[in-house]
Amino acid sequence: MNIRALHYLVTLAEVRHFSKAAERCHVSQPTLSTQIRKLEEELDVQLVERSPRKVMLTRVGEEVVERCRAVLAEVESMKAVARRSHDPHAGLLRLGIFPTLAPYLLPHVIPTIRRRFPRLKLRLFEEKTERILQMLDQGRLDAGLLALPAGGDQLVSRTLFEEAFVVAMPEGHPLSRHERLSLADLEDQELLLLEDGHCLRDQALAVCQMAGAHEQLDFHATSMETLRQMVAANTGITLLPSLAIKPPISPTENLVTRPFRENGPKRSIAMVWRKSSALSDFLEELAEVFSGIDSTLLQP
Repeated sequence: MNIRALHYLVTLAEVRHFSKAAERCHVSQPTLSTQIRKLEEELDVQLVERSPRKVMLTRVGEEVVERCRAVLAEVESMKAVARRSHDPHAGLLRLGIFPTLAPYLLPHVIPTIRRRFPRLKLRLFEEKTERILQMLDQGRLDAGLLALPAGGDQLVSRTLFEEAFVVAMPEGHPLSRHERLSLADLEDQELLLLEDGHCLRDQALAVCQMAGAHEQLDFHATSMETLRQMVAANTGITLLPSLAIKPPISPTENLVTRPFRENGPKRSIAMVWRKSSALSDFLEELAEVFSGIDSTLLQP
């Protein structure tokens, strides 16, 4: 069975278009179509429903694609074992990281990673938690940075650090008169939150539940930067993780933040990867780099 044909089929399943799949695989459309037809002949089953406007997988095709992903993931693991037998710190590493962490954490750790592993090629994927877990399961990522709890029995999890939350509000808001806040100060407050799918939304909802606060239902932000600007526009208050207010992030006009008193709400960040990964030893080393972030950045 041709490994390349398995890759073509998986790509076709993702884009649902022969021309786009061929372009992504850097081959001609006839080449890709021929390889998939040969795979169908070898398996003696139809995998793809072809029509002028769209491509659909048959029921059997969907099952075969999932098995192809598993096979391709194992192939990549074998290649990784071979590469790292020559140089444990070289080669490609595919790392997923969620959007409310990536732009705030990476500037503080990427320089250290480059110094410590100069031959490492790091490919970053900024995705929501659910998508990162899916890509890990499919073998399309080697590891992911996630907020706990996350993952399942098939994943190794290494806690890296805990990051405190602060309350962001417009200048002149009544809460800004306090140097530090308690959860009780948020009682009956309306908080601006992110849309569904962001783990920060779930964490903020948990804080709301503990504090007796509630979300502002007529607005859901698509990004943390949108939240920041809506607060600055006097639309409401929100929770931000500490890294999001530290340099190189520039201060926002008409926005102030207040930390919580001792033992305030935090989020735990972990690195996760498959238990079967051939990169486990190296990922343990990489996790140490992430966990070595300056602790002052994690506090208000």
